[in-house]
Amino acid sequence: MRASLEAHLGSRQVARVVYGSIIGLAFVVTLQAHPPSAGSVAAGLLLTGVAVALAEVYSEVVGVETAGRHRVRGAQLAEMVGSGGVVAFGVAFPAVFFLLAAVHVLDMASAFTIAKWSGLALIGFYGYWAARFAGNPVPRALGQAAIMACVGAGVIVLKALVH
Repeated sequence: MRASLEAHLGSRQVARVVYGSIIGLAFVVTLQAHPPSAGSVAAGLLLTGVAVALAEVYSEVVGVETAGRHRVRGAQLAEMVGSGGVVAFGVAFPAVFFLLAAVHVLDMASAFTIAKWSGLALIGFYGYWAARFAGNPVPRALGQAAIMACVGAGVIVLKALVH
Protein backbone atom coordinates (compact mmCIF):
# COMPACT_ATOMS: atom_id res chain seq x y z
CA MET A 1 0.00 0.00 0.00
CA ARG A 2 2.78 2.44 0.93
CA ALA A 3 4.61 1.86 -2.36
CA SER A 4 1.38 2.40 -4.28
CA LEU A 5 0.67 5.63 -2.39
CA GLU A 6 4.22 6.88 -2.95
CA ALA A 7 3.96 6.07 -6.66
CA HIS A 8 0.67 7.96 -6.86
CA LEU A 9 2.07 10.96 -4.98
CA GLY A 10 5.01 11.05 -7.37
CA SER A 11 2.80 11.09 -10.46
CA ARG A 12 1.08 13.80 -12.47
CA GLN A 13 -2.23 12.30 -11.35
CA VAL A 14 -1.99 14.36 -8.18
CA ALA A 15 -2.60 17.57 -10.11
CA ARG A 16 -5.64 16.03 -11.79
CA VAL A 17 -7.16 14.75 -8.54
CA VAL A 18 -6.71 18.15 -6.87
CA TYR A 19 -8.23 19.91 -9.89
CA GLY A 20 -11.21 17.53 -9.83
CA SER A 21 -11.59 17.86 -6.06
CA ILE A 22 -11.84 21.62 -6.32
CA ILE A 23 -14.53 21.30 -8.98
CA GLY A 24 -16.41 18.73 -6.87
CA LEU A 25 -16.14 20.96 -3.79
CA ALA A 26 -17.51 23.94 -5.72
CA PHE A 27 -20.38 21.78 -7.02
CA VAL A 28 -21.28 20.57 -3.52
CA VAL A 29 -21.14 24.06 -2.03
CA THR A 30 -23.31 25.44 -4.82
CA LEU A 31 -26.06 22.89 -4.18
CA GLN A 32 -26.09 23.07 -0.40
CA ALA A 33 -28.34 26.12 -0.10
CA HIS A 34 -31.18 24.52 -2.08
CA PRO A 35 -30.31 20.83 -2.28
CA PRO A 36 -32.08 18.47 -4.61
CA SER A 37 -32.46 14.85 -3.54
CA ALA A 38 -29.40 12.92 -2.42
CA GLY A 39 -29.57 10.78 -5.55
CA SER A 40 -29.68 13.90 -7.72
CA VAL A 41 -26.58 15.33 -6.04
CA ALA A 42 -24.74 12.02 -6.50
CA ALA A 43 -25.80 11.79 -10.14
CA GLY A 44 -24.85 15.43 -10.70
CA LEU A 45 -21.37 14.82 -9.30
CA LEU A 46 -20.89 11.71 -11.42
CA LEU A 47 -22.11 13.41 -14.59
CA THR A 48 -20.02 16.51 -13.89
CA GLY A 49 -16.99 14.25 -13.44
CA VAL A 50 -17.64 12.62 -16.80
CA ALA A 51 -18.21 15.99 -18.50
CA VAL A 52 -15.01 17.47 -17.10
CA ALA A 53 -13.07 14.33 -18.06
CA LEU A 54 -14.37 14.49 -21.62
CA ALA A 55 -13.49 18.18 -21.80
CA GLU A 56 -9.98 17.36 -20.54
CA VAL A 57 -9.49 14.62 -23.13
CA TYR A 58 -10.90 16.71 -25.98
CA SER A 59 -8.78 19.75 -25.13
CA GLU A 60 -5.65 17.58 -24.89
CA VAL A 61 -6.37 15.98 -28.27
CA VAL A 62 -6.89 19.38 -29.89
CA GLY A 63 -3.74 20.74 -28.24
CA VAL A 64 -1.56 17.82 -29.34
CA GLU A 65 -2.92 17.80 -32.89
CA THR A 66 -2.56 21.55 -33.38
CA ALA A 67 0.89 21.80 -31.78
CA GLY A 68 2.31 18.59 -33.24
CA ARG A 69 0.59 18.72 -36.60
CA HIS A 70 -0.28 15.02 -36.36
CA ARG A 71 -3.14 12.87 -35.17
CA VAL A 72 -3.16 11.58 -31.63
CA ARG A 73 -1.92 8.01 -31.46
CA GLY A 74 -3.36 5.17 -29.40
CA ALA A 75 -0.87 5.36 -26.53
CA GLN A 76 -1.24 9.14 -26.31
CA LEU A 77 -5.02 8.85 -26.27
CA ALA A 78 -4.89 6.16 -23.59
CA GLU A 79 -2.78 8.44 -21.40
CA MET A 80 -5.18 11.34 -21.96
CA VAL A 81 -8.18 9.17 -21.10
CA GLY A 82 -6.39 7.99 -17.95
CA SER A 83 -5.76 11.59 -16.90
CA GLY A 84 -9.38 12.45 -17.60
CA GLY A 85 -10.48 9.51 -15.48
CA VAL A 86 -8.43 10.77 -12.56
CA VAL A 87 -10.07 14.20 -12.86
CA ALA A 88 -13.48 12.51 -12.97
CA PHE A 89 -12.61 10.60 -9.80
CA GLY A 90 -11.67 13.84 -8.04
CA VAL A 91 -14.92 15.51 -9.06
CA ALA A 92 -17.17 12.54 -8.36
CA PHE A 93 -15.68 11.26 -5.10
CA PRO A 94 -18.16 13.12 -2.85
CA ALA A 95 -20.99 11.25 -4.60
CA VAL A 96 -20.28 8.41 -2.17
CA PHE A 97 -21.63 10.48 0.72
CA PHE A 98 -24.80 11.39 -1.16
CA LEU A 99 -25.36 7.78 -2.17
CA LEU A 100 -25.14 6.94 1.54
CA ALA A 101 -27.70 9.67 2.20
CA ALA A 102 -29.93 8.27 -0.54
CA VAL A 103 -30.06 4.92 1.29
CA HIS A 104 -30.53 6.68 4.66
CA VAL A 105 -27.15 5.83 6.16
CA LEU A 106 -26.44 9.57 6.41
CA ASP A 107 -28.77 12.55 6.50
CA MET A 108 -28.32 15.24 3.85
CA ALA A 109 -26.74 17.76 6.24
CA SER A 110 -24.12 15.18 7.22
CA ALA A 111 -23.48 14.26 3.59
CA PHE A 112 -22.83 17.91 2.75
CA THR A 113 -20.61 18.39 5.80
CA ILE A 114 -18.54 15.26 5.14
CA ALA A 115 -18.28 16.05 1.43
CA LYS A 116 -16.95 19.54 2.13
CA TRP A 117 -14.52 18.51 4.88
CA SER A 118 -13.22 15.52 2.95
CA GLY A 119 -12.58 17.79 -0.04
CA LEU A 120 -10.67 20.23 2.12
CA ALA A 121 -8.74 17.38 3.76
CA LEU A 122 -7.79 15.92 0.38
CA ILE A 123 -6.59 19.27 -0.93
CA GLY A 124 -4.58 19.81 2.26
CA PHE A 125 -3.16 16.26 2.13
CA TYR A 126 -1.82 16.81 -1.37
CA GLY A 127 -0.48 20.24 -0.42
CA TYR A 128 1.42 18.69 2.47
CA TRP A 129 3.00 15.98 0.34
CA ALA A 130 3.84 18.41 -2.44
CA ALA A 131 5.82 20.47 0.08
CA ARG A 132 7.50 17.40 1.60
CA PHE A 133 8.50 16.02 -1.80
CA ALA A 134 9.89 19.47 -2.66
CA GLY A 135 12.21 19.13 0.34
CA ASN A 136 10.42 21.31 2.86
CA PRO A 137 10.51 20.38 6.56
CA VAL A 138 7.34 19.17 8.26
CA PRO A 139 6.36 22.54 9.80
CA ARG A 140 6.59 24.28 6.44
CA ALA A 141 4.73 21.42 4.74
CA LEU A 142 1.95 21.71 7.32
CA GLY A 143 1.78 25.43 6.58
CA GLN A 144 1.49 24.73 2.86
CA ALA A 145 -1.24 22.16 3.54
CA ALA A 146 -3.13 24.74 5.60
CA ILE A 147 -2.79 27.32 2.83
CA MET A 148 -4.01 24.84 0.22
CA ALA A 149 -6.97 23.86 2.41
CA CYS A 150 -7.73 27.58 2.78
CA VAL A 151 -8.08 27.76 -1.01
CA GLY A 152 -10.86 25.18 -0.73
CA ALA A 153 -12.32 27.00 2.27
CA GLY A 154 -12.25 30.17 0.18
CA VAL A 155 -14.58 28.47 -2.31
CA ILE A 156 -16.98 27.74 0.55
CA VAL A 157 -16.78 31.27 1.97
CA LEU A 158 -17.15 32.89 -1.45
CA LYS A 159 -20.24 30.83 -2.13
CA ALA A 160 -21.67 31.73 1.27
CA LEU A 161 -21.11 35.45 0.58
CA VAL A 162 -22.62 35.27 -2.91
CA HIS A 163 -25.69 33.40 -1.75
